[in-house]
Amino acid sequence: MSDLLRFDRDGIHFQYPANWKLEVDEDMDSGGWTVTLTSPQTAFALFSLRPEARDIAQLADETLAALQAEYAELDAEDRVETVAGQMAIGHDIDFVTIDTLSVCWTRCLETPAGPLLTLRQVSEYDRRTNEPVLHAILASLTVDDD
Repeated sequence: MSDLLRFDRDGIHFQYPANWKLEVDEDMDSGGWTVTLTSPQTAFALFSLRPEARDIAQLADETLAALQAEYAELDAEDRVETVAGQMAIGHDIDFVTIDTLSVCWTRCLETPAGPLLTLRQVSEYDRRTNEPVLHAILASLTVDDD
């Protein structure tokens, strides 16, 4: 990724391409927020700080349930990996939208500010170009210890 910008908030940091659009939505009730990064094509990434979530397992399950409600024919596999030095749980998901295969990766991890949901999605249309970018965005994620 060249020409990178950096997001920093609540001890959560990541880099993203300068040609991607960043939007922040505040959740005044919970004190959380959601950042959406949108590529010039179909790919996007979402980072959502969810201090009201009981734990990362519940957050991962609720995220999958919401996607299953939206997409009837969805395939998902459970995943556990290390993200930003933390254990992260979530799913690798694929589904069809308007006759196009889309892939989605969700991961939830603990941060000192609360559970963090990450979601990355891309369609077959631009997967070859943007899947590596989505993985690089997640690989750049760091979380402060305190």
